[in-house]
Amino acid sequence: MTYAPSSKLLATLFMTLTFGLASGQAKALTVYTAGPGGLIKQLAAGFHEKTGIKVDVFQATTGKVMARLEAEAANPRADILISASWDTAQDLDQRGWLMPYESPNAAQVPARFKAPTYVAQGISALGIVWNTQSGTPEPRDWADLTGPQFKQVVTMPDPALSGASLDLLLGLQNAQGDAAWKLFETLRDNGMTISGPNAQALTPVLQGAKAAVFGAVDYVSYASVEKGESIKVIFPSSGTAIAPRPMMILKTARQADEARKFIDYVLSEDGQRAVADAWLMPARQDVAAKRPLFKDLALLPETSVSSASRADVLTRFGRVFGQH
Repeated sequence: MTYAPSSKLLATLFMTLTFGLASGQAKALTVYTAGPGGLIKQLAAGFHEKTGIKVDVFQATTGKVMARLEAEAANPRADILISASWDTAQDLDQRGWLMPYESPNAAQVPARFKAPTYVAQGISALGIVWNTQSGTPEPRDWADLTGPQFKQVVTMPDPALSGASLDLLLGLQNAQGDAAWKLFETLRDNGMTISGPNAQALTPVLQGAKAAVFGAVDYVSYASVEKGESIKVIFPSSGTAIAPRPMMILKTARQADEARKFIDYVLSEDGQRAVADAWLMPARQDVAAKRPLFKDLALLPETSVSSASRADVLTRFGRVFGQH
């Protein structure tokens, strides 16, 4: 005798299946992140493969990511934020926006790159990116770009749009005081242009229209070198800034358990190898890098400033370059 389920039972099964699918969809994790875009796609895919948890991503510059986060404060959507600037994590932590979580996979992350509510995904550094076919002398330090050979051929990412560029600006001010502002005034007088976010500053140098980027984020340029571009990444002898890229779980996260699992995955050996493949320094000391590590570089003194001080520095920079 063949059993035929009743229409009522079929309806119940359909509703159960639909609810199950909806529940699965509801568990999608939402990550807001600064670049690199290729890295977050790889991490999201690897995490989904390992856990079955889908990751919805909003990827933009640090400035745009933070603006969206602020605009959604009344109805938060992000579970995890990954920024290009360490100070954003410190600022959000002081505002009480972050959920404490210390991943067991953070054991190999140096103490300077982790806190109870945030931890580095990876680390970039700021340098001079020089076009080796530009006919200009190879620069060794920041001030070399003020020379007559570099008149009108230097670009710089806008620190209002690049968190890492702002970190360099703060580091130079902290190390050199008023001399840093004299340097920027001289660069302005030599025709340096402020060119939007990082990629926008690098593109004319890749194309040969400009000779060098002042304060380029290194991982973008290393990826271009790998593709055969005629550029060189130079870390200035007087010191540069590193930019650890903090990951944090927002206190308003709707998927807190999934968020913790994602942090664990990014700090796993597989996750950190993906970070290294994106030409960043891995946060973990026991995962090999494809490029120089922070301990190999001359670094500017570390500084931590309030968001108000950061705003003041941006305003002063804007005045120097006629942006305000």
